[in-house]
Amino acid sequence: MQKHGFGWIWSMVSGIIIFSGTVQFVSVSMLSGGAVIMAALTALMVAARHIFFSISMIGRYREEGRRKWYLFYALCDETYAMLSRDDIPKGVNASAYRMLVTLFDQSSWVLGSALGGIAGSILPFDSTGIDFAMTALFTTVFIQQWIDSKCHIPAILGITATLLCRILFGRDLFLIPAMVIILGVLILMREKIEAAGGETDA
Repeated sequence: MQKHGFGWIWSMVSGIIIFSGTVQFVSVSMLSGGAVIMAALTALMVAARHIFFSISMIGRYREEGRRKWYLFYALCDETYAMLSRDDIPKGVNASAYRMLVTLFDQSSWVLGSALGGIAGSILPFDSTGIDFAMTALFTTVFIQQWIDSKCHIPAILGITATLLCRILFGRDLFLIPAMVIILGVLILMREKIEAAGGETDA
């Protein structure tokens, strides 16, 4: 954020609004270039899994009253992992447990974003190449999924669709079309992929 001219307050605000590490990294360069709509669409596509997280939690949050809207809003990967297993400790108020887990998860996220922004403005260091961390992370995840999965159709589809859209739409516009193609083909080929043992990769 500091490298692209955003202050620590913007780092904190991004933690409140975006609440997805992947999207936070990806959106910085887009926002600095003025591509606000593209950043919003990218955020929607990349973090769309949170919609399905929320749908699966409707039953658990039915009795939460007005606080359920915050619980849905702040539901992220870590919070979902903790609250979707129905293993709330005995003798603990389930509603308070869900609220505190969600609040502490989001608070640590927002605080970390703010502290990172402050550290970036105070500590003089060359941040060249730091944005490559996400590329390295996804490359590692891709390789591990390739090794673990029996079916490589989703992986090959991802590479092919991304390269094709990169050529057709250019560097700034390829991501959304690529994700739409990948999602559509995965839905159409779901039975074949699952039959081939590619549930994990899919």
